[in-house]
Amino acid sequence: MRLHVIGLGGAGGRIADRLAADHDGDPFLAGVNAFDTDMDALGALDALGEERRYRFGDAAGGDGLGGDLHAGRRLGDAHASELGRAMDDQRPSRAEAFLIVAGLGGAAGAGAAPALAEELSRLYDAPVYAFGLLPTPGETEEPDGDDDPASAAAGSDAAGSGTDPATPHRPLAERNAARTLDALSDRCAAVFPFDNAAWLRPAETLGGARDRLNAVAVERIAALFGAGETPEGMETPQQVLDASDIARAVGGDGEITAIGHATQRVESPEGGSRFGLGLFGSSEPAEVDTSEAVSAIETVIRKAARGKNTIDVPEGRADRALLVVGGPPPWLNREAIADGRRWLAEETGSDAILSGDAPIPDGDAVSAVVVRSGVDEPDRIHEIRETIR
Repeated sequence: MRLHVIGLGGAGGRIADRLAADHDGDPFLAGVNAFDTDMDALGALDALGEERRYRFGDAAGGDGLGGDLHAGRRLGDAHASELGRAMDDQRPSRAEAFLIVAGLGGAAGAGAAPALAEELSRLYDAPVYAFGLLPTPGETEEPDGDDDPASAAAGSDAAGSGTDPATPHRPLAERNAARTLDALSDRCAAVFPFDNAAWLRPAETLGGARDRLNAVAVERIAALFGAGETPEGMETPQQVLDASDIARAVGGDGEITAIGHATQRVESPEGGSRFGLGLFGSSEPAEVDTSEAVSAIETVIRKAARGKNTIDVPEGRADRALLVVGGPPPWLNREAIADGRRWLAEETGSDAILSGDAPIPDGDAVSAVVVRSGVDEPDRIHEIRETIR
């Protein structure tokens, strides 16, 4: 599907920049923009040129908002139309969906996201999704020692925000996230939370993990939204995944949605023929051992479902699910994929399972994407919501 990505605030801008760096030119990425009140944060982006970056909110004086969500909301309401116009050079009318990416614990991105989602829904007949980075519990705790207040304020709204490798102190981060989740659920077709805390390694700080977490987030976004798009000249999937399939899988009521992803390297079958090179030098591809293909597909589906998702899914249950299996065509065993779909139906307790395939002729891995929507409230979301109840 053709996806237009808008990074809002420090975290969202970095994710959008990483997407552009890794996937500019890929068929699924129809447009990318980064919007922020902080001039320094925008200036630090590498892959997005000035034409795709835009500072809004003169009232902020070119700086961040220091965690003031109410200020972010006011700026979002005042500048939503302006941000919509700032996207015009990227031809947003081509998009089949929009993805707003923001750190939910900050102010600029979290504050402006609901208003921009509403504006995009008003302008275009395409679903608006939100990918929100959840703050970690450590961000709300009092820092040890005499931290520089300016440094804490600079840790705006990111997975590993700020330039200091230490975890930024943001006492209102969880409350900001709770309020923003509610606002986005009311205005977006689906919300994809990314639980930073679950992805941190032992003794790893949020700041130190920033680049790695951003890479994980980008990998998940590309794996899902890029699954149905194949470059010109490549093999067409037998089960084509399009924008309407994703829309049906995630729903349209702002539900929490989780993305799982797994890959396994495989050997590409070498060319060979029972008849040698033949008159025209042609060759037939060697067949893949069926048991190996079945094993690889079963493994990646189970890892995608039961491994670490963007947000933990209680007991794996979901109202709806989407399965996409990709890799070199000889490895895409149809029976194994059908078995995986049946297994996923049992795993999620849902009969509403959509599926597709993503053939990659020159690929060296089999992959699976599992998307679950209509899930029971994850524990981390519950903890965050409790801060305002």
